[in-house]
Amino acid sequence: MDEARFLQLISRPDPTVEERVMRGCLRVLAAGYGCVVRTRNGLFDRGWKRSEAVGVPVISIGNLTTGGTGKTPLVAYVVDWLKRCGKAPGIVSRGYRSVAGVNDEKLVLDRLCVGTPHVQNPDRVTAVRQLLANERVDVIVADDAFQHRRLQRDLDVVLIDALNPWGYGALLPRGLLREPIDALRRAGVVVLTRADQLDAESKQAIWNDVHRWRPETEPVEVAFQPMSVRSFSGELVDHLDDPVVAFCGIGNPDAFRATCQQAGLNVVGFRAFADHHHYSEQDLDTLGKLMERHQAKACVATLKDVVKLPRPTINGRDVRFIDIAARVLSGSDVLDRALTQATLAR
Repeated sequence: MDEARFLQLISRPDPTVEERVMRGCLRVLAAGYGCVVRTRNGLFDRGWKRSEAVGVPVISIGNLTTGGTGKTPLVAYVVDWLKRCGKAPGIVSRGYRSVAGVNDEKLVLDRLCVGTPHVQNPDRVTAVRQLLANERVDVIVADDAFQHRRLQRDLDVVLIDALNPWGYGALLPRGLLREPIDALRRAGVVVLTRADQLDAESKQAIWNDVHRWRPETEPVEVAFQPMSVRSFSGELVDHLDDPVVAFCGIGNPDAFRATCQQAGLNVVGFRAFADHHHYSEQDLDTLGKLMERHQAKACVATLKDVVKLPRPTINGRDVRFIDIAARVLSGSDVLDRALTQATLAR
């Protein structure tokens, strides 16, 4: 079952009889998964399993769900904040679906955080030790590490996507939650991402859910603002009224659709691939035919997609990407205070 079919199975409001049966099976699997997660968390909570300190402050950027909540632009935001404060940050990440030891998120962060050392390893403790042994680093930013509790951290920044905050309300594989919502108790800061794409009443409902598990939370809300449209090589593109085909292989393709609208693009066709998709020649041929069908002059994607493409054109048409940046809409003082306290922790 591919990713699109799986998401349809767990999210459709009017499931078929077959889908209801399959959901029941997934619910049983989710119950078993939940037992494992709760047992593991309980071992850490009681001190029977211990987190390992690494000698420098650690700031984790994570979430409760699978899929795209905007961790990469938040990592870039935090790295930039640390550099402006005179720190020498380094990044560690898992390296999910990497090729030759590098995945799309590292390629993107290498562009967004020029000169910042970055080590990928599923064992984040080992990654940090490799980083400290080879680079001048005085603070660690751990990408997607909320569930990696073996690495001791000084601040857990937990992201919640305003467009799908609770992963359809169930643990994997019945929903998209990696762990129960009560794990928010471990969070140092909770950030609502894509907050500009939701009305005030709906946002307040999400914060009410957060406050059930972490009453002291002070809201931080973030938008991912399209800054410009750029060519494959990074040059500015001015003619935004060109008809384009948009495509992406990210965890939240609907969010990319919204970003295209915010950027003022003339999108005449759209194609979503699975998260972390690696593009084959067949995929590029499919996109080329889609552009021909819609008489598009170019295609546009996320930077996360473009860094994996082998060439700057598809079927003779330009490849472009939308350059986005995290913008704190509210609660910047909350985030600044937490980051400051974390960097002074050691």
